[in-house]
Amino acid sequence: MQKLKAFDLSDVFSEETLSAEIHPPVYIDDTTLRDGEQTAGVVFANEEKIHIAKMLAQIGAHQIEVGIPTMGGDEKEAIKEIVRLELPASILAWNRAVVEDVKQSLDCGVDAVAVSISSSDIHIKYKLRRDRQWILDSIKRAVEFAKSHDLYVSVNAEDASRADPDFLVEFALAAKESGADRLRYCDTVGILDPFETYERVKALIEEVDIPIEMHTHNDFGMATANAIAGLQAGATYVNTTVNGLGERAGNASLEELVMALRHCKGVSLGIHTSLFRELAEYVALASGRPIPAWKPVVGSSLFVYESEGRASGAVRDPTTYEIFLPGEVGLPRRFNVGKYSGPSVVRHKLREYGYHPSEEEMLKLVPILRARSIALKRSLFDREVVEAYLSFRERKVQ
Repeated sequence: MQKLKAFDLSDVFSEETLSAEIHPPVYIDDTTLRDGEQTAGVVFANEEKIHIAKMLAQIGAHQIEVGIPTMGGDEKEAIKEIVRLELPASILAWNRAVVEDVKQSLDCGVDAVAVSISSSDIHIKYKLRRDRQWILDSIKRAVEFAKSHDLYVSVNAEDASRADPDFLVEFALAAKESGADRLRYCDTVGILDPFETYERVKALIEEVDIPIEMHTHNDFGMATANAIAGLQAGATYVNTTVNGLGERAGNASLEELVMALRHCKGVSLGIHTSLFRELAEYVALASGRPIPAWKPVVGSSLFVYESEGRASGAVRDPTTYEIFLPGEVGLPRRFNVGKYSGPSVVRHKLREYGYHPSEEEMLKLVPILRARSIALKRSLFDREVVEAYLSFRERKVQ
């Protein structure tokens, strides 16, 4: 059998790249109410959009992308109501690179707009059926109009990850020269990996001195990693959605990104993470997209212990298996009794209900509980564990 070659990061990253750090400030622009709602089959009621906006502001999101005013109707009314709340966050509305779209945003009273247009040739040719110069002219008209009305402007380079690098520089320069405050780098179809993301974003920042926002999709499961790579390359803004909602496989997850930055990179964004589970549950209910039990950061199984090895360590010192405490994201710590449970788990569970079994009782009870778990093909309910223990004690007395 051929020996596998060790993967050396130096083959991909320079020494400078490997030592790069993320430098605050980093700003969250959450797009649950726009890109999140564009998930196929998801519709938020106006009351739900307003409540989600309030919760995002409560946790400390710096900017909230609230929707698309040019859609009119309920969409526009919800945006106006969110603006009227005067939340402690910037309120941004999404627009095509069209002056009439920006006028609709102005009518809603938002303080910021995203002006979005395709940057890749495949989009320009087959989606828009235009040419590159038309793209640059559209950016200029829309941005200059928005800036003339004192709006903060993010220019979105849709499909930037498939754009010609030289044209992307032209695109960014056109945005900057027209007065844009930042450029949103969109990995629209989620084709990048963190290595490529870092190199591309770093090169663009070196070519065009304009703040960069990361907008990453999760088609290959790398949205959060790519967003962090972009921040490490020098981006200072990042799009997120609650629970990673978004078109196709979704976007970078708000809760994953914030916690990864805090615990993997030592960067705190000032977000009130103890509300994450509550926020995630509300968005899950409103979107009709349940949270998988194994979901990173907010999944219900994240702090559930069943196997003896893990549970015994967690009982003695939670840091043996926990990078952060469950309360940091609004979750409880629980112990289940199942096939792989041993004395530590069973004893802990029984003590929760005021019982203090002896070592001798544990030696005989554990095999009984394991056998029952195997027969039922699941973890045991607490009541089943207690009843099994009480039944065992009765037989012992008899």
